[in-house]
Amino acid sequence: MSTRKPATIAVRTGIESDTQHHAVVPPIYLSTNYGFPAFGDVPKYDYTRSGNPNRGLLEQTLYELESGKGAIITNCGTSALNLWVTTFLGPDDLIVAPHDCYGGTYRLFNTRAQKGDFKVLFVDQSDPQALAEALEKKPKLVLIETPSNPLVRVVDIEDVCQQAHQVDALVAVDNTFLTPVFQKPLDLGADFVIHSTTKYINGHSDVIGGVVITKSEQHAEELAWWGNCIGATGTPFDSYMTLRGLRTLGARMKVHEESSAQILQYLKSHATVGTIYHPSLPEHPGHQIAIKQQSGFGSMLSFEFAGNFEQLKTFVGALKLFSLAESLGGVESLICHPASMTHRAMGETALAAAGVTQQLLRLSVGLEDVQDLIADLEQAFKLALEEN
Repeated sequence: MSTRKPATIAVRTGIESDTQHHAVVPPIYLSTNYGFPAFGDVPKYDYTRSGNPNRGLLEQTLYELESGKGAIITNCGTSALNLWVTTFLGPDDLIVAPHDCYGGTYRLFNTRAQKGDFKVLFVDQSDPQALAEALEKKPKLVLIETPSNPLVRVVDIEDVCQQAHQVDALVAVDNTFLTPVFQKPLDLGADFVIHSTTKYINGHSDVIGGVVITKSEQHAEELAWWGNCIGATGTPFDSYMTLRGLRTLGARMKVHEESSAQILQYLKSHATVGTIYHPSLPEHPGHQIAIKQQSGFGSMLSFEFAGNFEQLKTFVGALKLFSLAESLGGVESLICHPASMTHRAMGETALAAAGVTQQLLRLSVGLEDVQDLIADLEQAFKLALEEN
């Protein structure tokens, strides 16, 4: 295991690894295939779906950052989840997932379960009784999403892992919102960490990708086999770009969090803002757990718009520095209406069970000057209040 600090791992992995021309930054290897040294002598890389130098460097950087033993880069975050369940679940196996998970995760698990690929149970993992009853069913896999998307709910990773392991279940944590900068799930007992690298890991909203990081080399080998088998692996160019973004992860996450803290203070003072969801707030149900297992609170936050729905639409439309778009974690600030955007595939019943209302708005705070962002929110609120 590396003794280097996270910022050093992110910046230095792969630097000066080019032995041909001694380039400081490793080049992009776009080749589809690689020559065999001799008949019967299998090289490290033979076909890019199976392995590629750029993907290998990104995998190494990420598993070192998460204190893991291996990683598999996939072509998107949903593909990472799909690879994980494909590798370890059969038709009679059960996965326990959060009732308030990302809408794409809900859609994937629910649809595949309806096809008979495996069984799924969505539960409120912060409810001790609901979790205990789910684990009594002896699931093979448990997925934790903490903080959750979009209500940034926090569950106790160490506690859930201990309970899951007692029934021989493997646990994965979706760490997309916090990244290894602010949370290390493997150190808390998880068996896998999953990221949509599209988000903070890349950080520039120009690459789609995902990763499954493992605590065991055996699991890494199984995931790599299946990733190659079903064609879920990432491309060389996307891996190169993601590593390029990852090198500034520590610096970016610091500014993201500092700006979100100031925006939170502004929102708390505004009459048109109802309940605010962020783990840094003492009234947040998961505040104490967050303090225990996180080294930072992150920059994703949601709030209930306290005006009527027409005012909400006016507010969103008036914003100039928060783009109305899905995804998150880029340098640019975004606003999202989860019920009609990222989580619309869940359906009204599941949305209601998860607590995702039509008044809920989610902010991904970017790297613009925070005073400009607050001024933009202020002018949009003013216009919204003028709406009859």
